[in-house]
Amino acid sequence: MVENIRLSFQGIFSHKMRSFLTMLGIIIGIAAIIAIVSTIKGTNDQIKENLVGSGNNIVKVNLSQNGYPVSSTEASGRGSNVPVIDDDVIKKIEELSSVKKAVKYHQTLAYSGINYLDNSLNGVSLIGGGNDYIEILSYDLIRGRMFVDKDFSDYRNVVILDSSVSKSLFQGEDPIDKTIEIKGIPFVVVGVIALDNSFQPVVETISDWQTYYGGESSGIMIIPDTSWQEVYHYDEPYQVIVKAKTTEDMTKAGKGAEDILNALFKPSGPQQNSEESIKYKSEDTLEKAKELQRLKSSTSQQLIWIASISLIVGGIGVMNIMLVSVTERTREIGLKKALGARKRTILGQFLTEASVLTSIGGLIGVGAGIGLSYFISKVAEVPVAISFQAIIVSVIFSMVIGIIFGLIPSIKASNLNPIDALRYE
Repeated sequence: MVENIRLSFQGIFSHKMRSFLTMLGIIIGIAAIIAIVSTIKGTNDQIKENLVGSGNNIVKVNLSQNGYPVSSTEASGRGSNVPVIDDDVIKKIEELSSVKKAVKYHQTLAYSGINYLDNSLNGVSLIGGGNDYIEILSYDLIRGRMFVDKDFSDYRNVVILDSSVSKSLFQGEDPIDKTIEIKGIPFVVVGVIALDNSFQPVVETISDWQTYYGGESSGIMIIPDTSWQEVYHYDEPYQVIVKAKTTEDMTKAGKGAEDILNALFKPSGPQQNSEESIKYKSEDTLEKAKELQRLKSSTSQQLIWIASISLIVGGIGVMNIMLVSVTERTREIGLKKALGARKRTILGQFLTEASVLTSIGGLIGVGAGIGLSYFISKVAEVPVAISFQAIIVSVIFSMVIGIIFGLIPSIKASNLNPIDALRYE
C-alpha cells in the first residue's frame, strides 16, 4: 500500500498540469459544497440566536384568546376567571425538570399617561415586577440602583426605566431621582437598565422586523408589583416568564408551565374549554427558529445537489485520465504481469492512484471552500459557520469518487494480457 501511494504521487507530480486539471472538478465541487453548508449553518445559528436569544433560553407564557395575545388589563376588564398566580404556583413550575427559573410579573401597554414635565411618551410597556424579572431577561444596570426590599415593604412608588425610555423622556438629562407621572401618580426614577448588547438581531426586511420586534413597545418601565394596584386600582392577572435549563428544553419548559397555569382555571361555563376562552399560551420561539431553519435548509439543499453535479463531472474526468494512464503504461503493466504481478496488485495500484488524485483534490477543495465561505461572508454580509463534519465527509467522499470512477480503468489494467501488453507500441 505504501509503495502504491509513493508511485501514485510520482505519477501525479510527473504530470502536474494534467493532474491539476483532472482534480479541478473535484476541487470546485467540494469547495462549493463546503461554502454552501457553512453558509446554511451560519444562517441557521443566527436564526436560532435571533429568535431564541443570546443563550437566555427565555419563554414567555402570556394570556391569549383565539391565538392572539391578551393583555392582563384586557383580561381583567372582561371579568374573566383568570387564576391568581402565587409563589406556590411558581415553585411548582420551577420543579419541572426542564425549568431553571420562573418569574411572575404584570405587563400592559401604556398608550398614554407617561409624563415628565412637558415630555410625554406613548406605547410604553409597563411592567410590574421585581429584580428577578430584570435578572431573568439579562438586563444590565447602567445607572442608579435596582429595587431594594424596602421598595416593596414600604410600598414605595419607584420606577426603573430602560435606556430608550430614559433618552426619549429626559432628552439627555440625568433621570436618577427625578419624578415622573404614570397615570397621574408620581414615581421616582431609581435606575436605568439596558439589554445585554451581545445579542443584536439582524433586521433587513419588514418581515424580519415583525419576527424580532413585532408587537413590542417603544421601551419598558418597571415598577414594584406592590405599586401596581395604585396605578390600575384593581388586581391584574400575573403573567409568567420561564428560563429553560437548555435551549432544547425551551419548548418543553414553556408547554409545562402553560399546562400548570391553565389547570388553575376554574370552570365558568361551556366556553371555558373552547378556543374562545382566555388561557395561558407559551411563545414557542424555538419552534419558530426551527421552522425558519427548515425553510432555509430545504432551499439550500437544492444548491448542494447542483454543486454535487460538478463532483460527478470531476469523477468522469478522473476516469478519463486514468484510462489514458492505463494506455500510456500498457508496456509497464505487461512487464509487471510477466514478472508475476497478480491482477489484484495491478488493480490496487491504479485504484490507489485514483484515490490519491481525488483526495488531493478534496483537500485543496476544502481549503478553497473555507476561503470561499469567508469571502461570501464579507461580500454578501451573511453569517458563516465552518462545518468540520462537512469537511470530513467531503474528504472521504472525494476518496470514494476516486475508487468508484477509477474502478473501470483499474479493472481494464488488471485484465490486460501480458503478451499483448508487452507488444503494445
